Amino acid sequence: MEFSAQQIAEILKGEIIGDSNAKVNELAKIEEGKQGALSFLSNPKYEEFIYTTGSSICIVNSSFEPSKNLPETLTLIKVADAYACFAQLLEVYANMNKKQAGIEAPNFIDPTAQLGDNIHLGAFAYVGKNVKIGKNCVIYPHVFIGDNAVIDENTTIYPNVTLYDASVIGKNCIIHAGVVIGSDGFGFAPDQQGVYKKVPQIGNVVIEDDVEIGANTTIDRATMGSTYIRKGVKIDNLCQIAHNVEVGEHTAMASQVGIAGSAKIGKRVIIGGQAGIGGHLSIADQTQIAGQSGVASTIKTAQAMMGSPVIPLSDFKRSHIVFKQLPSMLKRVVELETKLAALISKK
Repeated sequence: MEFSAQQIAEILKGEIIGDSNAKVNELAKIEEGKQGALSFLSNPKYEEFIYTTGSSICIVNSSFEPSKNLPETLTLIKVADAYACFAQLLEVYANMNKKQAGIEAPNFIDPTAQLGDNIHLGAFAYVGKNVKIGKNCVIYPHVFIGDNAVIDENTTIYPNVTLYDASVIGKNCIIHAGVVIGSDGFGFAPDQQGVYKKVPQIGNVVIEDDVEIGANTTIDRATMGSTYIRKGVKIDNLCQIAHNVEVGEHTAMASQVGIAGSAKIGKRVIIGGQAGIGGHLSIADQTQIAGQSGVASTIKTAQAMMGSPVIPLSDFKRSHIVFKQLPSMLKRVVELETKLAALISKK
């Protein structure tokens, strides 16, 4: 679909510098721009590309002033926040390409299931007993929705997602391909002979509104009660969230984060990739945990943490200076010991 600079400026409430009739029909990174493409510039590191880009339109911050001549074919649209506005356009584009309402065949829908208005249900989907799916939901092919699961309105579930029985998904959620929600928590108790006996996991998972879950992430059902992913949480691909965990509102975690059972993660926490968080501990609101960190004890006050086990980021940076010097320090210690031994032997 084609848009003019004038139409885009009206959507974004931006100022046009150049040709208001310039047309675009695709999106492109500024360094890969070509005629008919729309790009954006928000990071000063990429400014050099705006002077050579082939894009027809570029969204820039209102503070941007070119230091060189811009391409004659380039039209600028100045906005308060170029990155946020480009994200807004991407959302408009995604909504335009949303699946049309309808139920494809073949699939299985239990007679007791309740399907809302204007939903899309892809082929080979399974909808179990007493399932409730809200209006405007998009369910892609090969999705399994277990008995008594609830999916609220405007949620999108991509292919090969598995929702175990009684899972609850809120409004406006996005669940990417391969996600498993509600699988059994890792609950086993050894008997007197050291043989592990399975502890039944009879709880569920509750995902609140506006949550996005990346591909192949797993979220385990509670032993009893619920595992909670609160409103606005963003989870990257390949994360593992164990039973009875609670992730607070608007927390974000990068790929390969692992959270052990019954941990309580506060609001607006940021967790870097490959970080691990131990079970039965709490993380204070607005804490920042660097990638590959290991959290083995409760964090009571908001701070930036790094290391395994984690320590305050400022302490880690100072310690790292010492770590790098250890080989030379060891060499000096050995030399000193050798000299000391020689002095002692002369006495």
